Amino acid sequence: MSSMRNATQRRNHRERGQPLEREARLGILEKHKDYSLRSKNHNENKKRLKILRQKAAERNPDEFSYGMLSRQSRKGQKLADRQNPVLGQDVVKLSKTQDAAYVTTMLQKTKRARARLEQEFVLSEDQGAEVLGASSSQETGSHTVFVDSREEQTQYKAAGEFAFPPGSATRKPGYSSMNEEEDDSDGMPLMHSPKEAPKSRRAAERQELALKQGKLLRKQHRKEQNARRSKLAALTARERDLFKAENELDLQRAKMSNSVGGTTKAGVKWKVRERKK
Repeated sequence: MSSMRNATQRRNHRERGQPLEREARLGILEKHKDYSLRSKNHNENKKRLKILRQKAAERNPDEFSYGMLSRQSRKGQKLADRQNPVLGQDVVKLSKTQDAAYVTTMLQKTKRARARLEQEFVLSEDQGAEVLGASSSQETGSHTVFVDSREEQTQYKAAGEFAFPPGSATRKPGYSSMNEEEDDSDGMPLMHSPKEAPKSRRAAERQELALKQGKLLRKQHRKEQNARRSKLAALTARERDLFKAENELDLQRAKMSNSVGGTTKAGVKWKVRERKK
């Protein structure tokens, strides 16, 4: 009976298919063959890690191989040889000399640019002071007094502003003499100040326009000064970096020529012995 059962064709049992709505919601279902591959890979990785741990535990810290002489490592990472040609001492010195010449040229160029910018900065400060002075004079206004002779001018300067000498005929309408004595109730002389004439609408508009222009000029001048100040700071920092680079290149060339001392990789300081005369 068993032979007859094995002789007939049997139905192949297959895994149930995954419904489409479940596939769209949860993704593709893992089959048994997928699980078998994943399990096999996991077990192989476990065996490999176990062997590596055993080798690391049994490793001899004093072992040596000749491959260590040609290989380099940095912080545990192997550095491969890039097959770059090794330059000679003379070639390296020549390249450093050219680098030093370039750095020196750029340093001189930066110095000239910084000096020129500093001069422009000072000139712009003076111009800004002139602009501020002009705007302040427009805001406060000025008064001019005309005289007929040198003597009246001298007397006017000695007496002070808005003051006319007694008995002088040089008097302008709208102003009274400050030296002219008038008795009040206490018998003390009174000092009169000039009376300002009322301003017209056109004069007030001109004064307001001058104030706005002065404010705009001050704002523009402040913005330009901030830009110059930032550029000057950048040029100063670049000049400092170039100066350090130039000194470093000079030191490297001197070390290659064995004209100065230095410090070894082990931290030992050494210096060139001068020949005794």
